[in-house]
Amino acid sequence: VQLQASGGGLVRPGGPLRLSCEASGTIFSVNNMGWYRQVAGNQRKMIAYINSNGSKRYADSVAGRFTVSRDGTKNSWYLDMTNIQAEDASVYYCTAAIATTASERQIFWGQGTLVTVSS
Repeated sequence: VQLQASGGGLVRPGGPLRLSCEASGTIFSVNNMGWYRQVAGNQRKMIAYINSNGSKRYADSVAGRFTVSRDGTKNSWYLDMTNIQAEDASVYYCTAAIATTASERQIFWGQGTLVTVSS
C-alpha cells in the first residue's frame, strides 16, 4: 500500500490551497483518513481527520478554515485550506488506517507535501 500526497506549493497569505492524498495497492478498506503537519524541529501535529462514516475533527488552529473530505470511490481524501496564514507553512502528511485484508489493518503515511506561505 502506498499513499501519495500532492497539491503543496507556494500560496499567498489569505489564499486557498487543496491537498490531495490517494491510497493505492492491495486495499480492503480505508478508514480514519487524516492530515498532519510538521515543521522542522517540531513534532508532527494532527490537523484534520475524517472516518469512514464521514465524521470529522479538526485541530483548533485550523477549525473553520480547513475542510477535510473524502472520495470513497477513489480511496482519496482532501484538505481544502482557506485563509492560509504564515503559521500554516509546513510539510503536510496524509495518513490512514488501511485494512489490507478483512482481518489485517495498518497505519500508513504519505511522503509529505510542502506548503510555503509568502507574499
